[in-house]
Amino acid sequence: MQATVHAVRAEYRADSPYVGTPRPRLSWKTETTAADWTQTAADIEWTRDGVSARARVEGRESALVAWPFESLRPREQGSLRVRVHGSDGAASDWSEPLEIRAGFLGEDEWRARFVTVPEPADVGQPVLLRREFAVRSGLESATLYTAGRGLYRVEIGGVAVDDERFKPGWTAYQHRLVHETTDVTALLRQGRAALGAALAGGWYTERFGFHGQAKPFYGKYPSFAAQLVLEYGDGTTEVVATGDGAWRATADGPVTASGIYAGESYDARRELPGWSSAGFDDSGWLDARPDPARAMTPVARTAPPVRATEEVPVKEVITTPSGRTVVDFGQNLVGRLRIRVSGRAGDTVVLRHAEVLEHGELGTRPLRHAKAADSYTLAGAGTETWEPEFTFHGFRYAEIQGWPGRFDPADVTAVVLGSDMERTGWFDSSHEAVNRLHENVVWGMRGNFLSVPTDCPQRDERLGWTGDIQVFAPTAAYLFDCDGFLASWLEDLALEQAEDGAVPFIVPNVLEWGKEPAAAWGDAATVVPSVLFERFADRGVLERQYPSMRAWADHIAAIAGPRRLWEGGFQFGDWLDPDAPPDEPGKAKADPDLVASAYLHRSADLVARAAGELGLAEDADRYRALAEEIRSAWTREYLTPAGRLMSDAPTAYALAIMFELVTDPELVANTGERLAALVRGAEHRIGTGFVGTPLIQDALVRSGHAETARRLLLQTECPSWLYPVSMGATTIWERWDSMLADGTINPGEMTSFNHYAFGAIADWLHRTVAGLAPLEPGYRRIAVAPVPLAGFDWAATEHETPYGRASVRWEARDGRVTVRATVPPNTTALVTLPGADPVEAGSGEHVWTIEDPRRAESED
Repeated sequence: MQATVHAVRAEYRADSPYVGTPRPRLSWKTETTAADWTQTAADIEWTRDGVSARARVEGRESALVAWPFESLRPREQGSLRVRVHGSDGAASDWSEPLEIRAGFLGEDEWRARFVTVPEPADVGQPVLLRREFAVRSGLESATLYTAGRGLYRVEIGGVAVDDERFKPGWTAYQHRLVHETTDVTALLRQGRAALGAALAGGWYTERFGFHGQAKPFYGKYPSFAAQLVLEYGDGTTEVVATGDGAWRATADGPVTASGIYAGESYDARRELPGWSSAGFDDSGWLDARPDPARAMTPVARTAPPVRATEEVPVKEVITTPSGRTVVDFGQNLVGRLRIRVSGRAGDTVVLRHAEVLEHGELGTRPLRHAKAADSYTLAGAGTETWEPEFTFHGFRYAEIQGWPGRFDPADVTAVVLGSDMERTGWFDSSHEAVNRLHENVVWGMRGNFLSVPTDCPQRDERLGWTGDIQVFAPTAAYLFDCDGFLASWLEDLALEQAEDGAVPFIVPNVLEWGKEPAAAWGDAATVVPSVLFERFADRGVLERQYPSMRAWADHIAAIAGPRRLWEGGFQFGDWLDPDAPPDEPGKAKADPDLVASAYLHRSADLVARAAGELGLAEDADRYRALAEEIRSAWTREYLTPAGRLMSDAPTAYALAIMFELVTDPELVANTGERLAALVRGAEHRIGTGFVGTPLIQDALVRSGHAETARRLLLQTECPSWLYPVSMGATTIWERWDSMLADGTINPGEMTSFNHYAFGAIADWLHRTVAGLAPLEPGYRRIAVAPVPLAGFDWAATEHETPYGRASVRWEARDGRVTVRATVPPNTTALVTLPGADPVEAGSGEHVWTIEDPRRAESED
């Protein structure tokens, strides 16, 4: 049958033709109805300036294939198409052409200098910048490169150059700045033109530190750099750049204050119509100042941009016991409000945000020092529409103060914001509460993947905690195409890493404290690159991060010393164990040294695997031997001959099984039985924190206790995954009991209602309950291995792998279980069904029927 090539992509982004590297890797997918189809070769054609070149790639690879042509030059553009040859002996037609543009600048080509507010002002003072210039006849292309320390929006003639938000995003500013590349040819005509930028402090001027540092971590004032390259038909080029002395600035624009934590204030009476158009009178403005911060050349951004991804209407209007007006959107989300309002000049509407209600009022205590409030002062010019621009909030509820006239909920809309990643993973089942749990995980990821992977989106924190993403990365990689997002974040992790290999608690690191190594947090350096290789076949990120991985493993191995045990020192341990007191979240049942030494083994093993993949045989042998030494030391120190652990806690047994610290089948059975006994003894309530929660269900199933895992999953009493669902949660909570059963907020100083770490359970739902997992990088070989659980009539999952859509669905009826699977072209599957021998399956649609393995009786 005829094969069709589609989804051709260069590097990470599919939303833009621009690539940030001279040698972008190429990916494509194939559709065909032919069974057992694999690619034997692919032809790649690159056309530029009317001249075509072709290259052939032998074999099956079609994910992140090395660029086979000469390196791209800055602003070079062309089209690329792919044709594949299959195991059936036939060749496909050529794919639709993919436009590719080089979005980077050449060496020493960056001329722009950063400019900032015209004179000393308040910290983070929003500012408007503008510059007029002439466009000659014969303009063929106009490419705009922009960068910022802070956040910016660029306009030409009053029109925004794109729909991206929070440009350029948050990086480790002191180490790495990124630039955007935008084609603005369509916005320019012969004659006078103007380039304008609205600028605010954002993360750059924020006072971090949970309760507000005395001064911003990075700098006091935002700054901006732009370089507009005008190319003409006669072969000449002109450059308009910041720092040339012609840029004008004012702090007297309508955005009077802006902060990530505080919110934004806007006075429509101060609007300056036409400020980004030619002919505007800027005689009252001042010359923009050069930014005194250290000069740095930005690099092209490769991560996906932040965009508005959805709009949510008001679901209900609530009058609180105190008489205040609160709107409920029915979903805890991340973004801001857009309002449509009319009134007198000077009327001010204040919007306050919170995730929950407590005693019927807005529950703001978990925000701590974050005001999370926006205000809009009307110009009095009829119906006015406004949405904050340089801030975001985590909220389900918003309190409306000062609304002039009759309030209509149709005049308020929640605009959902997040990094614009393609959705790639889905789960559904006959159990509605579990479906809601999975949906809560999705919303949690959407809200916390905003430029960097944050812990929470609402309080005075919103930081890139390494431990959170370490445990959540497999789930993230299934739900969304987050390869480029996390690859960019890992660049900052390596830059923030200390010379001795220590990894900070958060990345980007804005804390004055917290630089000592911590297990399960610093291990993000080894785990996250490994996940990106496993799930996306991203060998490039594994190669780039390998020095960082090795440095971390060497650092903690040095701490362990000849005993090969990581003992003493600060540890988060099994953070937020449900037995921990509200104000002592690290006081877990599992011994922190046991946890640390288990992760020491885990990182050594991952470095050994990475070295093997990269062809570094000597390193692979060394770290494999190190991992074995640690494993032996761990079992000697913590494991009794009977299979009991000195730290008799569920997390300890889950680590022993899933990190393969115990390998003898009898010991695995013994530790699994003790784990199941602990879960049963707790009446199937969860007993794990950040470390144990992603592992416990797999450990139970692997050791033969699927029924115990089922009852743990379906428990609704606190603590459990479904307790928040029973309480109406629409995202994953930070604590198992962030909201108490009486409707009051957990009394601890720290709690959030949108915190994805415990949502790592979703990866188990995909891999085990529905039964779809990777066996080779990028799902080139797939595991189809559902575990039908009592309480489910059916379960299903779909995942858009790098090779195409894979799916598994099982359904139980009349004592039989029918399993249906879709294996994408160019992949194979190992199918392991209960009571049946494993079988290999090629690409195509498959159906198997087995006896229902479930029994009415249970082990409990």
